[in-house]
Amino acid sequence: MSDMTTDQTTEQLHHVTVHVNGVPRSASVPARRLLSDFLRHDLALTGTHVGCEHGVCGACTVLVDGQPMRSCLMFAVTAQDHQVTTVEGLCSAPDARPCATGERMNPVQQAFAECHGLQCGFCTPGFLTTITAYLDENPSPSEEEAREAISGNLCRCTGYQNIVKSVLRAAEIRTERQAENDSDAAGDAQVEAAARHTPSVNGKERA
Repeated sequence: MSDMTTDQTTEQLHHVTVHVNGVPRSASVPARRLLSDFLRHDLALTGTHVGCEHGVCGACTVLVDGQPMRSCLMFAVTAQDHQVTTVEGLCSAPDARPCATGERMNPVQQAFAECHGLQCGFCTPGFLTTITAYLDENPSPSEEEAREAISGNLCRCTGYQNIVKSVLRAAEIRTERQAENDSDAAGDAQVEAAARHTPSVNGKERA
């Protein structure tokens, strides 16, 4: 009998480039590589957690072109040239205080910290991405709407009460920050206007 030693398991690899958290990231992967595995194993972005692997629990949720998607149900090759945001891309600041770059924790992240919206944390990345996208569409939800928004994500620890509080608090934080930004912009405009009309040393106003 002839020696049948040919490797029948070799798979064709496809070069994939995905814009992840604003940065083009590339890897060669088999066609069946899931987006969740692509992120975790090929790009070492382990913030995306894998739970049920059937699209039920929501732990693997990422944003694809701003919309929540179950990364365990999406092939990496189908994400080619799309914008993917993982939990790592929501914010790089370590806590709610402004960091050296002026960046602060994402409002949903801050709300989860303030309202104790997590315990073990395994499901948290999926909640954070889901709620971030939801508040972009509905920035002022009611408690009932908040419950509906998180109904597709499962948590085995919290009983959801503090997660609902976190959604509502995140909406408040977004409003507070927008008010701060508007106030800062108004102040900058006043300073600029005053500078344009400050008399020069020879008594003439600046142009």
